Amino acid sequence: MPLITVDYTDRLADCFDRRGFGLALNRLAVKLIDAKPEACKTRFRRTEEAVVGADAETFALVAIDFEIFPGRSPHAKAALAEAAVAALPEYLGAEPGAVQAAVSVTETDRDSYRSAVFGG
Repeated sequence: MPLITVDYTDRLADCFDRRGFGLALNRLAVKLIDAKPEACKTRFRRTEEAVVGADAETFALVAIDFEIFPGRSPHAKAALAEAAVAALPEYLGAEPGAVQAAVSVTETDRDSYRSAVFGG
């Protein structure tokens, strides 16, 4: 744990360095919430379309969700969210257009979470 999910709109598919951003998010989790490096799991989900706001301007969207075990301070969770938003532009390429970013940090029940590694 943490389990990190990054949803991004289709418009970013060719310019978003997902692997680089995933590694950066994992490093931030290790640094800011004391996660174990081998426990960080980041997945990306491409979304065809998203609607942001109520006007006609089209934004790309990157929505990041950190699922973590309870016990981190509100300050540590806020620092993680702020650092994720701050890191994002570096991984979006030269001209992604207007991008809206959102980050949430949620706690998951430690007793019901399971993780395993299979094969070798």
